[in-house]
Amino acid sequence: MSRLRVLADPDHLPALDRRFVIDRPGAGLGQGEPPPRILLLYGSLRERSFSRLAVEEAARLLRLFGAETRIFDPFDLPLPDQIAGDDHPAVHELRELSMWSEGQVWCSPERHGAITGIMKAQIDHLPLEMKGMRPTQGRTLAVMQVSGGSQSFNAVNALRLLGRWMRMITIPNQSSVAMAYNEFDEAGRMKASAYYDRIVDVMEELVRMTLLTRPHADQLVDRYSERKASGTMVDAGASRASAALTDGA
Repeated sequence: MSRLRVLADPDHLPALDRRFVIDRPGAGLGQGEPPPRILLLYGSLRERSFSRLAVEEAARLLRLFGAETRIFDPFDLPLPDQIAGDDHPAVHELRELSMWSEGQVWCSPERHGAITGIMKAQIDHLPLEMKGMRPTQGRTLAVMQVSGGSQSFNAVNALRLLGRWMRMITIPNQSSVAMAYNEFDEAGRMKASAYYDRIVDVMEELVRMTLLTRPHADQLVDRYSERKASGTMVDAGASRASAALTDGA
């Protein structure tokens, strides 16, 4: 059973003014093929979840901008440490999706001034290291939040802290949608507004940063402490040659 959500009307963007859209915002910044792979996570299990609806709008925009998207549904994700050895299909699928991704979008409701338990559980199920692989390190990250009241940044600030802890490259821009119940129509589509425009900005920036860092992904997560722990010694001659080429450029 797949926990990927099916995106309804993936190419229908009624709130977007196409006159001002750059279809490939990352053009010229890096290799655009294959399409950048973006995983999107949301933080509510409500039937009408505004964090999920916001993520779905983000996914439609990412598709327009040339990315491949996958949205994880945490409906049966257990609590961290609830299952011995985290041996649960939902945990395995979430980790596989994170390994698949080059970039991620995290969107949480703000609840009691913080992110939700559903959001935190998903992040807690992503280890820094897993059988020699790193599900989050070096990946780009965009953070978003939805609020039931006035605009706040508590959730996005918490997500930024977690992104840094997970050694991700969190982009500068972010989205915070206030009084989210006013921003979506009955069909669950976001209305045209400054809040929607900000999500467009954030997704443009995420695609650009993902393509910009793509050629350097391995180098960006190459760390002394991990080389030392794994016994991976550096070829001093190759290192000096590389430095000489850089100096002479």
